[in-house]
Amino acid sequence: MKKKTIFIYDESYFLHNAGNGALFEPVSQYIEANGSVESPESKRRVKNLLEKSELMAQLEQIKPIAATEAQLELFHTKRHIENVKHLSETEGGDCGDSAIVSPGSYEIAKLAAGGAITAVKSIIEKEAFDTAYVLTRPPGHHAESDRGLGFCIFNNVVIAAKYAQKELGIKKILIIDWDAHHGNGTEDAFYDNNTVLFISLHQDNLEPIGRGKKEDQGKNQGKGFTINIPLLPASGDAVYKYAFEQIIIPAADKFKPELVLVSAGQDASIFDPLARMMLSADGYREMTRLTKKIADKYANGRMVCLHEGGYCPVYVPFCSLAIIEEMSGIRTKVNDPFIYAMEGTSYKELLLHQKQRIDEIKAFLKNTIK
Repeated sequence: MKKKTIFIYDESYFLHNAGNGALFEPVSQYIEANGSVESPESKRRVKNLLEKSELMAQLEQIKPIAATEAQLELFHTKRHIENVKHLSETEGGDCGDSAIVSPGSYEIAKLAAGGAITAVKSIIEKEAFDTAYVLTRPPGHHAESDRGLGFCIFNNVVIAAKYAQKELGIKKILIIDWDAHHGNGTEDAFYDNNTVLFISLHQDNLEPIGRGKKEDQGKNQGKGFTINIPLLPASGDAVYKYAFEQIIIPAADKFKPELVLVSAGQDASIFDPLARMMLSADGYREMTRLTKKIADKYANGRMVCLHEGGYCPVYVPFCSLAIIEEMSGIRTKVNDPFIYAMEGTSYKELLLHQKQRIDEIKAFLKNTIK
């Protein structure tokens, strides 16, 4: 029997207010507030495109169940949780660094983390499903144990992974983070852990500055279980595929995960305002295909994608659709309406300096991880 793909979202996700885009006094003196780039528009349009394409009717829609405080504490400190709760119940504010909590955001953020837990629990406990896409908002991969960071309040993927290990009997988890920005919070959570293999592909030295270096490989028993692949700006479809073939797939073959989680940020697209990468929707489709092959080979197909970044409100939906089509094995009649704008660029090419960067990382890992 062909297994179905789960889609999880809640209308509350679109109600979180990430700020007005003029956070700092010198900025607000000169420009009109424009709203945060981490807005609900791109995410709501993902849901709308799934419906318009008629793919939604072929997915299993499940409502998220909010995470409990005990589940949040699988990673976060009580101080951070209480701070978010206080800000949410009062006038709002920043719970870390550019991680705005608006009135009501605490309950929404619990629902986002709970969506990740709901997805993992569903694909492990229910025979009818093996893949899930969670339209989480706010995102999570930057959030650290004791503070929020970069639009992220609670770390959805970390909480889901820790829940899977503590409550569902999963021993080995692969987390692939293809957001254009480094998943610093996720890395921190498992840096000395050899039961989670964390692999991050990101634009070199983008955000957070100084994180995601190839030399950062974990410590103690976790040495070698963190793999950072800092890619050069303007890396496109061919570059990401080459990184998968040369580094990610061989590492997964060695690790043999029982569950695959993806921090699915779509801010590495060619149209994104917060990065300088060149992925197309088909590039995301190909990464999904390669990741699903890993899940099929080792994890009984169990794969969960958690929505992270992605700030082009008209292109993110097409990238998300490509991911979900590939996960579900269902192709719709929708074609990428923006692909014409990429013609003449190098997004399909593996240029020499891009290949050299990946080859250098591969050689470095081979020489340092025993």
